[in-house]
Amino acid sequence: MARQSGKASEPPKPAPRLSRGQRLAWLRLIRSENVGPATFRALVNEFGGAEAAIAALPMLSRRGGRAHDIRLCTEAEAEAELARAESLGARLVAVGEPGYPPALAHVEAPPPVLYIKGRTDLAAIPIVAIVGARNGSAVGQKFTRQLASELGLEGFVIASGLARGIDTAAHRAALEHGTIAVLAGGIDIVYPPENEDLQQAIAERGLLISERSPGFSPRGQDFPRRNRLISGISLGVVVVEAAERSGSLITARLAGEQGREVFAVPGSPLDPRCAGTNNLLKQGAGLVTCTGDIVEILAPILGRQLPSPAGLAAADEHKTPEPLPDIRQTERELILGALGPSPVDIDELIRTTGVATRKVHIVLLELDLAGRLQRHGQQLVSLK
Repeated sequence: MARQSGKASEPPKPAPRLSRGQRLAWLRLIRSENVGPATFRALVNEFGGAEAAIAALPMLSRRGGRAHDIRLCTEAEAEAELARAESLGARLVAVGEPGYPPALAHVEAPPPVLYIKGRTDLAAIPIVAIVGARNGSAVGQKFTRQLASELGLEGFVIASGLARGIDTAAHRAALEHGTIAVLAGGIDIVYPPENEDLQQAIAERGLLISERSPGFSPRGQDFPRRNRLISGISLGVVVVEAAERSGSLITARLAGEQGREVFAVPGSPLDPRCAGTNNLLKQGAGLVTCTGDIVEILAPILGRQLPSPAGLAAADEHKTPEPLPDIRQTERELILGALGPSPVDIDELIRTTGVATRKVHIVLLELDLAGRLQRHGQQLVSLK
């Protein structure tokens, strides 16, 4: 390659980091009532920082029709949570900061903050997720170990959810080269209990990731959220064995929605643990009979540079917000009238009402904080 004339290219600028005060404010905002990742992003983009957004929450929720005060996470609560995590050897990273998985920053409404513990360098290495049945067969677990080990030799980090069966086999086989366990509960909560030694080994030799506070015990609804992170940090998701109604199929569906590659290992039509993977193959998932099937598909992707994340990053804390616009009652009524129980695209809402884009987004924030709005992803919203 010919050298370019002129001075040598400048090294990339270091990613911006939050100050401790900003980090506490981000934690307070995401832990406040009715604030999820999408609402968090909209608030920080609108007000230029988490502290200003927190100050605006009571006013916005009242304007959205909330009858009583919204619960705000206090500074003392955030300080205690952060101190607890640090005592466990974990640290809080914000989207866009070093240690935050780059691929996850590009999904729709990524978690604004994550707790990480272990080898933080693994988050920046190309990641492949391997998931499957908790009651994985002996053959399925053997093939999982082969895939995880060989993908590690190819330079990939293996991610999974630390569940029984296939997940456990993937983590154990990948420990030598690098594995990431995404937890449904707090970073100090072991689930299932029999994986306590494995979770400790990953904390020392791999990487643990959680968006939950320390001490949080996972509930049923928390596992799909974990699955979204597993697919979000990865270039592709490999499903080894999965029944027709399996959490692994949720991970595969989320991977497809996030633009990730989906792979499936074929299995016997007589084994119910393979019904889900065989259906994935019918739907167009990549067929996996050896590690090369995965590497061949992912190799071209590795050379592509990710676009800049849309929406939110630590650097957004330095923006200067514009004053809130005056929103007439007739404009609020137009927006409420156009909303209903069926999801509608926000752009369609803007076209239908003729209300200015920023005003529509602010009214949606008000309804969201009042607990009256449901966000469905893909810019779809509805009234609760």
